[in-house]
Amino acid sequence: MTLQSKQYDYSLLKRCGDDVFISANVEIRRPHLVIVGSHVAIDSGLYLTTQATIGDYTHLGPYISVIGGEKSNLVVEHFATIAVGTRIIAGSDQFSGEGFTSVTVPSQYRDKVEYSTIHIKRFVGVGTNVVLMPGVQLAEGCVIGACSLVTKNTEPWTIYTGIPAKPVKMRKKEKMLAYAKELGY
Repeated sequence: MTLQSKQYDYSLLKRCGDDVFISANVEIRRPHLVIVGSHVAIDSGLYLTTQATIGDYTHLGPYISVIGGEKSNLVVEHFATIAVGTRIIAGSDQFSGEGFTSVTVPSQYRDKVEYSTIHIKRFVGVGTNVVLMPGVQLAEGCVIGACSLVTKNTEPWTIYTGIPAKPVKMRKKEKMLAYAKELGY
């Protein structure tokens, strides 16, 4: 027996590859700014307000929030996984006291806003309930452990944990690189 879940209307997206599952229970605020590759699964509860490019063989788990508005961007390269409950802050008020911090206030009365690109490279694994702050780049093959806070760019093939996230050990890469090559990447 195959589970037949309702799916998102892919025709709303800028571009969508083959073998894609996007739950009908997602909110993509600007679908015309979103590109989805092939062999992608996006689970229930995704909330996305930014531009986004999602690579091939990628999984976005349930209840991920990606905020920052249309001037911010999320780039997720091939073979990446983002686990349940992750918060990706691609744009945010700076809370410097220069103005109000509500998106409902006219722009001339707002605090300074930082818009950025969050870049998640190939083979990255992001654990449950991780928070990524504006502008961070997760280097190829790194892993971010559950409940970590990432405020700075990471190094390739390194495992990070904690608040703030710090490197704890190296990750093996040979098999993943070989498998990707077999798949044509």
